[in-house]
Amino acid sequence: MDTSVEPADQADQADQADSATRTFVEHRNLLFTVAYEMLGSAADAEDILQETWLRWASVELESVRDRRAFLVRMVTRKALTRLRTMRRRKESYVGPWLPEPLLTSPDVAEDVELAESVSMAMLLVLETLHPTERAVFVLREVFGLEYDEIGEAVGKTPATVRQIAHRARGHVAARRPRASVSAEQARQALAAFQRAIETGDLQRLLDLLAPDVVLLTDGGGVVRAALAPIEGAATVAGVLSRIAGTARLRPAHVNGHPALLVELDGEIDSVVAIRLDGGLISGLYAVRNPGKLSRIGHETVVSR
Repeated sequence: MDTSVEPADQADQADQADSATRTFVEHRNLLFTVAYEMLGSAADAEDILQETWLRWASVELESVRDRRAFLVRMVTRKALTRLRTMRRRKESYVGPWLPEPLLTSPDVAEDVELAESVSMAMLLVLETLHPTERAVFVLREVFGLEYDEIGEAVGKTPATVRQIAHRARGHVAARRPRASVSAEQARQALAAFQRAIETGDLQRLLDLLAPDVVLLTDGGGVVRAALAPIEGAATVAGVLSRIAGTARLRPAHVNGHPALLVELDGEIDSVVAIRLDGGLISGLYAVRNPGKLSRIGHETVVSR
């Protein structure tokens, strides 16, 4: 039996492969952002993209009406499956679990909705949603997909998706910061916070912290970190005051917002992000787990 491939068939296959590659590359940053907002983990998001590419490379492109929507559906379905397994992993995680921080371009802050959606504070709010609620909220509120498109991705009718979206919006609204903060206000607050720590000005630090501020530290059982939330302005200020003179603080843009990189002996020891409510710092998120700091050495592009 002759199993040879005609030159014309080879050319068609090559053209399809090239077209598939171009489409995937064109939408890669979007797909990564979808997966990351679903999971809060860049490493897992990259795994999802790899799985999606392998599946996409075998798809008959002629049968795909909207390639972008098709790819988003694939990523969403795979992310939902991964999210459920990650939830089991988090149950045995040592200490507080925080999202994997991303070094991002200052330009991200110009897209207010995108910046908020990838912020550490918002990702922690999304952690409180059911997996399907999280997928619906991300696809609808951040990426603006229609209800029927989301329904195809999560296996629900458009009417059901609409109900889920309404419920998720209410859940998030009750937990997000009470007032929006401009990029300049956030930058100024972080600069004042940095100066207070570097100078050891305990009173200034107390003036910047909300009375009920919460500090979460993520060491993942690999490096030293508090195993429970640290609460209250006086207690949190006392912990932060120990940093003065022992570490170098460097401002950076992390997850679309101003943050601090904490360096010890020339190496990044941790990333500290803040949450602002009413001009005061109500949340501090310090990631020390070395396995979560690999993205801090280079910018990650997020888009929608």
